[in-house]
Amino acid sequence: MSQLVLSESQIVERLRQELAKAEPSRRKRIVDKFVLAALGSIPWVGGFISAAAAYKSDEAQIYKDSLQSQWLEEHQAKLQALHIAIGEVTSRFEGLGEQVQERIENPEYIALVRQAFRVWDEAETEEKRRYVGNVVVNAAGTRVCSDDVVRLFIGWLALYHESHFAIIREIYQYPGATRYDIWTQLYGDLVREDSAEADLYRLLIRDLSTGGVIRQARDVDQLGRFMRKRPEKRVKGAAPTTMETAFEGTKNYVLTELGKQFVHYTMNEVVGRLGEEER
Repeated sequence: MSQLVLSESQIVERLRQELAKAEPSRRKRIVDKFVLAALGSIPWVGGFISAAAAYKSDEAQIYKDSLQSQWLEEHQAKLQALHIAIGEVTSRFEGLGEQVQERIENPEYIALVRQAFRVWDEAETEEKRRYVGNVVVNAAGTRVCSDDVVRLFIGWLALYHESHFAIIREIYQYPGATRYDIWTQLYGDLVREDSAEADLYRLLIRDLSTGGVIRQARDVDQLGRFMRKRPEKRVKGAAPTTMETAFEGTKNYVLTELGKQFVHYTMNEVVGRLGEEER
């Protein structure tokens, strides 16, 4: 009878061994769930698998169809890039601790993963794809804002161009920069006011301003309410004959609080985590 009684230490050791056996399988199921969500969000993946299977079954016939062969080759490269991107994200999960496993099992997070990888598939540059990977990782390990706001950030990644992101980075690194400062830092010499380049620059600033990413700097009171600006006294004399320049140098721009969170979730490898930067 005494041989059937286990000591406390033996019981603990057995539990530890059982958990050690179960943990890898649970982790594998969680990672598989993430990978399936990412792959399932991209429409052409299923078609590629079917086409590749048909290629193997009737290789000689499909080889004659050069367009289909080219399609397979192009999507083979895209699938390889997707494989690398998913691998990089899952490897970064390892540094987020145990909480990431519970997060990946959350249906709301899986919905974010599907939305993010649809944007990844449509992105034309590695820069934007890198930002998509960042938001997927940071949404798993950081809860600075709600999933609804993260969903908005993913929409911004789809909406905005790399030229928008360059302005966002510049204002983040140099809060209070003017339109003149931003242009000269990014592009150098000024151009004509009636040029296509100046028109594009106005459009980029307007997009980010109306989108709630950047704004002109304002004073606030103790409750965070924006103070009204005192009207400037006009010097008597002839009215100006030209409109305000696209490269105006007196009005300072900053990121909105929402814009700062966007940087935190998408550009952390460029500017560091928001909390660390503000300490």
